[in-house]
Amino acid sequence: MKEPLLRTSCSVVVPTLNRPASLERCLAGLAAQDYPRDLWDVIVVDDGGDVSLDGVVGAARERLSVRLLRTEHGGPALARNHGVRNATGHLIAFADDDCSPDPGWLTALVTSHATDPDAMIGGHTYNVLHQNPYATSSQLLIDYLYAYYNASSDDSRLFTSNNMAVGRGRFLESGGFDPLFRSAAGEDRELCARWRHLGWPLVYAPEARVAHAHSLTLRGFVRQHMRYGRAAYYFRVRESHRTGRGVRLEPPRFYVDMLRFPFGRLDMLAGMRSAALLVVSQAANAAGYFTEKLGSGTGGAAALPPDPLEAAERTWSKTRPRHTRTMRK
Repeated sequence: MKEPLLRTSCSVVVPTLNRPASLERCLAGLAAQDYPRDLWDVIVVDDGGDVSLDGVVGAARERLSVRLLRTEHGGPALARNHGVRNATGHLIAFADDDCSPDPGWLTALVTSHATDPDAMIGGHTYNVLHQNPYATSSQLLIDYLYAYYNASSDDSRLFTSNNMAVGRGRFLESGGFDPLFRSAAGEDRELCARWRHLGWPLVYAPEARVAHAHSLTLRGFVRQHMRYGRAAYYFRVRESHRTGRGVRLEPPRFYVDMLRFPFGRLDMLAGMRSAALLVVSQAANAAGYFTEKLGSGTGGAAALPPDPLEAAERTWSKTRPRHTRTMRK
């Protein structure tokens, strides 16, 4: 690797809530990174949990430069924003507490980001709980969405917040994660859409790999996808307010291909089971969406918290260099 790439300072932000064992595994994965130790640090943000993390973080300090911050419970979006505001790295990388990055993860993110400092970089996340059909199916859904939305690696549309990196300056200019999204659902999709609204690219870096160990039961699987549905409602409200038109639904072929997707990656029995669970996920998603729509009483964007894009566009319009891409509408 060329020396200029090695001199990029980085901060890794990890939000966490009452999962010390998962956090310990995450920090162990970060400690194994092959990126120069003097150039990066880790910021763990405790999202108002009631389980002490001092012991886990204290033990990790033998191998990492790591800080522990605490916030009142407001969800991972607010926790990440708090971490970035307290970060010193030029590049901010995000990981979740149930993820363990491969040793070359941070190096891959830095290398990719160096090609376009305005870009949001998204890596590849893979499931390690192969015996858990719900974790397997959830990851297969993400893999399908990545294949669909990120067919062009340098013009992608969707990254998950457990494996992405952004320049700190651009992140702050963008307004950060939208605090409207209080659970781990939808805040990454909304930020990706806002990033593109601002005219900045999303670049997929599959070599930046993260192992994901999110153990799920059937009940947890359904609840997870109901949260995604609730978040999708507010995402559509935000996007409709910004563009003046509704969010386009995907064509029927999108859903047909989704159900076929597991069969190219699993044996027949496991593929059938995952396809059935994908049907369950979409039903739960729809239930969450309409539950939130009927119960929100927002009447549209007027009753929602301020849109981060509006302030971001005002700031960016004053400072945008002439050669920068025009704003996407």
